[in-house]
Amino acid sequence: MTVAIRPVVPERDAALLHTWVSTPRAEFWGMTDHSVADVALVYTYIVEQAHLAAYLIEVDEAPVGLLQTYDPEVDEIGRWYDRLPGDVGIHLLLADDRRRAGRTAEVIAAGLDFVAHLPGCRRLVFEPDARNTASVAMMERVGCERGPLVDLRTSIAEKPAQFFFLDRERALEIARGFALSGQ
Repeated sequence: MTVAIRPVVPERDAALLHTWVSTPRAEFWGMTDHSVADVALVYTYIVEQAHLAAYLIEVDEAPVGLLQTYDPEVDEIGRWYDRLPGDVGIHLLLADDRRRAGRTAEVIAAGLDFVAHLPGCRRLVFEPDARNTASVAMMERVGCERGPLVDLRTSIAEKPAQFFFLDRERALEIARGFALSGQ
């Protein structure tokens, strides 16, 4: 079994992404009312921006998650917390897919390892909707440091955002620990 991460190709991946972001369980992603064409436009915009990126996480070549990164120095989310040099913002959506069953820890570890190896990364930044108890619990299980709770208002989102931080070395330690445990 292999976990791989590849860039999103909007024209090829929009239909798949739509099946994930338009479901009620993805309500915090803010795209439940989007059409496939809308999703394609969103991800075309993302891949055209130097400070944004979107990737599919695959298990044995089957897509099981969406990983997005942003540069908080450029992205408007960065003004809502005390930024540090080397911060990389992350959004993660895991598909409700049987192929991910029993592999969630490996998928998350691969995502952490991938982001930690991005050029200049020194700290990973997460800001899930505070009402998304599953995401908040995952951040706590991973061992992220809890940051401020803010009433986030940006051009694309309004939410009570709970910031979490994970330094690069801790992210790599988690990824190595998973690989060494053989889980």
